[in-house]
Amino acid sequence: MNKNLDKQGRWRNKTVSFRMSNEEVRLLDNLVALSGLTKQDYIIKRLLCKDVVVVGNTRVYKALKNYMQQLCIELKKLTNGNQIDDVTTSTIQFINQILQGMKEENQ
Repeated sequence: MNKNLDKQGRWRNKTVSFRMSNEEVRLLDNLVALSGLTKQDYIIKRLLCKDVVVVGNTRVYKALKNYMQQLCIELKKLTNGNQIDDVTTSTIQFINQILQGMKEENQ
């Protein structure tokens, strides 16, 4: 029987599951897409308090582009009385961190 090993040669045969609200799932999906990692790798890094390093590639570029398009649509819908939801705010903050990292890398 062949085992499916990860990049470090570990056999991941344990399953961990948990429940999330719709808003939490939306935020997680946004952060995973923008990180360029798989959902499994992103969650493991975050749970183990390891840094999530975003490496620019086509996957990250497409996620940034798509999210920015969605964000523009959402911002156009806002009126004076509406507020940006927490998921959108958190995702914008993550995008800002990515862009700040890119800026520092280029200096």
